[in-house]
Amino acid sequence: MSRHCPSRLVFTVIAASLLVPAIARPQVPAAPSTTGTASTPDVSEAESLPTETKLYDATTGKLVEKSEPSTNAMTLRQLLRAGGTIGLVILALSMAMVALIVEHMLTIRRKALMPTGLADSFGSLLSAGRFTEADQLCRERPSFLSAVLAEGLAEAPLGYPAVEKSMEDASAEQAARLFRKIEYLSVIGTIAPMLGLLGTVWGMIVAFQEFANKINPPVSELAPGIYQALVTTLMGLGVAVPALAAFAIFRNRIDELVAESSLMAEHAWAEFKRANLGRGGGQTRRRKEPTGQPTERQERRVPPVAIERPEAPSS
Repeated sequence: MSRHCPSRLVFTVIAASLLVPAIARPQVPAAPSTTGTASTPDVSEAESLPTETKLYDATTGKLVEKSEPSTNAMTLRQLLRAGGTIGLVILALSMAMVALIVEHMLTIRRKALMPTGLADSFGSLLSAGRFTEADQLCRERPSFLSAVLAEGLAEAPLGYPAVEKSMEDASAEQAARLFRKIEYLSVIGTIAPMLGLLGTVWGMIVAFQEFANKINPPVSELAPGIYQALVTTLMGLGVAVPALAAFAIFRNRIDELVAESSLMAEHAWAEFKRANLGRGGGQTRRRKEPTGQPTERQERRVPPVAIERPEAPSS
């Protein structure tokens, strides 16, 4: 009898472990039926709904359609409407940016600043001594290079050093004009994101104010106001990035073309430079002071200072 006790104890433990979970398992109540029969989903309803949108409501015993999130993208009209007044200002800045870029592409280029053949024609007229015709050529073909050559031509009677100094000043002045011209792109690239940030902050203030005025509002009502407020930041960055990129490109182009124009101007004056330096022109002479009368410098001679020497010791 004692040999069978351990086996019976093991059997009892195994049976208890299998029965306890079955007893403790919660019983799911049957769904109430409005017709007095077992609640089963209507087959006609199941066939009318798509497979991915069928949901079974246990409380009513019917199939309901699942609401799907809207996947419609924001249109351009909705984007502009969400931007508000500040968005319209940023849109105006974008139109001005496009107009400036097109204008700079047409004016800041090699053929516009340095017309083909201008330097060679000017140099030929200058070598022949036809200064009047050379000046007329610069007036007929206005450009960056012609302005530099014309300024040098006005100082030709004073020698090549005066011509060179005049052309350097004219080149610096014309380059400053071009840099001021493209500065508007830098201004637009700086202002646009600031306006976008201003619109975003204002929109979020309005959204949180409306959210605070409601009693127990759902968090989902705050999301539309926030994403509409972020539209102005997107618009501002969309204007600032191409504006600053275009400004950098045109600035480098101006530096390159100004340096090339200076070299072409020096090449056009090369023959005049050799002839002028060969005659000894451009050398400064010291001004002679009139003789016969004492000059002001001579009248202002400093009187000699008496130096006291110590007496020799007596022997």
